[in-house]
Amino acid sequence: MPNKTTTATGSTKHSKSGATTRAVAPFVPLAVALVAGQALAPSSASNTPATNLSSGLLSPLLEAGRPVDWWFVFKFNSASFPSCGGAQRSCPFGGDVQSYRHFSQQFAYASSANHQLQQGGGCVGDTTTDPVGATFSEVYNGNFFYVVWNDQFYGDPMNTEAAPAGHSKGLLAWDVNGNGLVLQVSTPSWPASGSVQNPRKSDGNSLGCIKDNDVLVSQHFFSTRLSKDDVVAVLKALDNASVVTNPSNPEIVRNGGPSDIQALAAGLGKVSANKSPTRTTLSSGVVLLSKPSDLNVPPWQMVSALLGGVPLRVASWWTKPEIPSTAEATAVGCWEPSLGTPGAVEIATSGTWAGTSIGLEGLDEPEGNHAKVGVSTGGPRTYAIFGDMNQQGSLSGPNCKSSQNGRGGLFYAIDDAPLASSVAALLKGEHAPTP
Repeated sequence: MPNKTTTATGSTKHSKSGATTRAVAPFVPLAVALVAGQALAPSSASNTPATNLSSGLLSPLLEAGRPVDWWFVFKFNSASFPSCGGAQRSCPFGGDVQSYRHFSQQFAYASSANHQLQQGGGCVGDTTTDPVGATFSEVYNGNFFYVVWNDQFYGDPMNTEAAPAGHSKGLLAWDVNGNGLVLQVSTPSWPASGSVQNPRKSDGNSLGCIKDNDVLVSQHFFSTRLSKDDVVAVLKALDNASVVTNPSNPEIVRNGGPSDIQALAAGLGKVSANKSPTRTTLSSGVVLLSKPSDLNVPPWQMVSALLGGVPLRVASWWTKPEIPSTAEATAVGCWEPSLGTPGAVEIATSGTWAGTSIGLEGLDEPEGNHAKVGVSTGGPRTYAIFGDMNQQGSLSGPNCKSSQNGRGGLFYAIDDAPLASSVAALLKGEHAPTP
């Protein structure tokens, strides 16, 4: 959903775990990096963690006791698949069931155990029998280190941040050895606490139990397991993207574990002066991309270029200032040549599930979509991509910092033919025209 305070201007390193990281084609810096050091929130070296921190237990869960390498969840909008399909809502992580006029917590999911999307049951996020609820419960009711970030906290535990802060939301958790998981979400105002020991103070911390109705339109969730080196890579990507968090607030940051992880976590919450995206291959094979706020290019054209110029079909919160569909030959003036050449980027405006059409535009109405999902439509790779950023901004000047062009964010790409085919079927429908 739109940020309530945002306007339209809104060396390769190989690790022992198999993760590889490289900065992508360093850019020529501006004469003065105006945003360098601009703080989003105060930081501290470390919070004092609870004793007896768990180790070796963290993994994405399909349900309690069923670990997987990764999973993806697509929550439908309330126009296509309303409510919970008959299941009763609950608030296991705090809050009260809200009397929303429209909502949906019905969902489809895929995982490393079954790469094809399938219908889920119950209210997503409310139980330990669905991937979102089970994985979040593992962290929230466990005893781990964590960082939570969200540019739409709406005052609890911190204020909403607009550009140039990162347009990114999620949770990273790790054990005493540094192994952990990441949970990417597209939901404003959730999660807003990483532990039952430090609950949210003035609002709920369960889906469907938050004053801001973030279960009205479609949303997506993605989680993957992380080695210690992967956790380091994700923290660096978060810093590059200028995510909104506060290392001095134990509600959203509990720091500890290996010293390099502690140092990186303590440095979050500031606007990065970086202008180079990063690309990292995690030990699970998932490719992680990070866009800095000061790389003022259309987000999904950047993704295409960093993945070798693959053509993409993309669904996001697509509304003014919308970026239209582009062909491979479309001129992109807001661009950094060292990125390479992007392929075509087609904007999905509708999709399909179980014979029902799903609206995929950025409408603040029951049929709207706030998920950020892409799929490759050609070339040798078959990517499914889960992102932080909407396809909003500008293709060409004069204002290349417009909207999402001037924000940072993360993207997770999986080269997996069955998953990509399943996501492509979900996004099959109408699309926006090219200019």
